[in-house]
Amino acid sequence: MSKNEVRPDSADFREIFLHDLPLIDTRAPVEFSKGSFPNAVNLPLMTDSERQKVGTCYKQKGQQAAIALGHELVGGKVKEARVKAWATFAEAHPEGYLFCFRGGLRSQISQQWLREAGVPYPRVTGGYKAMRSFLVEEIESAVRDCQFTLVGGMTGTGKTEVLMQLDNAVDLEGHANHRGSSFGKRATPQPPQIAFENALAIDFLKRRASGQSHFVLEDESRLIGRCSVPLPLHQGMRTYPLVWLDDTLEGRVERILKDYVIDLCADFVAVHGAEEGPQVFAGALRQNLANITKRLGGARYQELDAIMREALERQLADGTVDRHRDWIAALLGDYYDPMYKHQLEQKAGRIIFRGNQEEVVAYLRDLST
Repeated sequence: MSKNEVRPDSADFREIFLHDLPLIDTRAPVEFSKGSFPNAVNLPLMTDSERQKVGTCYKQKGQQAAIALGHELVGGKVKEARVKAWATFAEAHPEGYLFCFRGGLRSQISQQWLREAGVPYPRVTGGYKAMRSFLVEEIESAVRDCQFTLVGGMTGTGKTEVLMQLDNAVDLEGHANHRGSSFGKRATPQPPQIAFENALAIDFLKRRASGQSHFVLEDESRLIGRCSVPLPLHQGMRTYPLVWLDDTLEGRVERILKDYVIDLCADFVAVHGAEEGPQVFAGALRQNLANITKRLGGARYQELDAIMREALERQLADGTVDRHRDWIAALLGDYYDPMYKHQLEQKAGRIIFRGNQEEVVAYLRDLST
């Protein structure tokens, strides 16, 4: 296609998501913050306050008055700045599209203003709502038409490590940016629920387009932090066959020490800086323990908090992490293992294989061929 050729508007959502085409989301920031698409950038036609004023006008005086107010609010230098931002994006991403909520007035106005500025740019017909519906259906279709196997195991056995060695693994915790346990919070925030679901749907879409039809997931509860596994998928996960991963207590303690203490502290330092990061990490770790006080019991919580506090003081003073092993081992024995043993009894009939990490990876690879 030549540079001057105008690309048509599109409703080919599959093409847009399979190829990660860049998107201008012209909705207001409050709408964008509730969830958008991985390759979308929020360059709104109206700010939140402008949108609210136009919406109030629409209810009180009708559409024409609301449109007139919108042009009044977004005019002059304000309009010039927004058109410039869209044009800059369009010139940097000539293969992209713009969209609003339903593919209606906001994207049409944005498109018209861009065209008047000499930058023709196509929009997604149907907008956010149609793209969102397409992705919701993609998850439902995957659940309906594909085969799934779950990886379960006690806390710290390395279930995520198993997934990372499989070509057909879908990492729910990765999409949710959370490890899925009471101590699973990361240094960066979780995505909004809708963004989590959209990214997961696109993952399924791409994998199915490449020919995959059997997926391996970690056995999760409905909630991964604050992100909720889509209901059709979670309902299926209650019935899918289960491969159980085993490891020694010592191996689990060392893995948790690395993931939840050493690596997580480094992540907080990367986000918050060398001075503030360790303190923020320490506060987050202690808060995680405090969150399960009721299940531990007040006395046991106080004991473990004292151990953790001492371990953190040593870590922050000279970098040693040995003392952390004590509260990790105690927490496994007091909290996590009894809970997982109860779950194991309930799920025993679905277990099709059990072994260490090497054995489980080999079994799952054979299962998928």
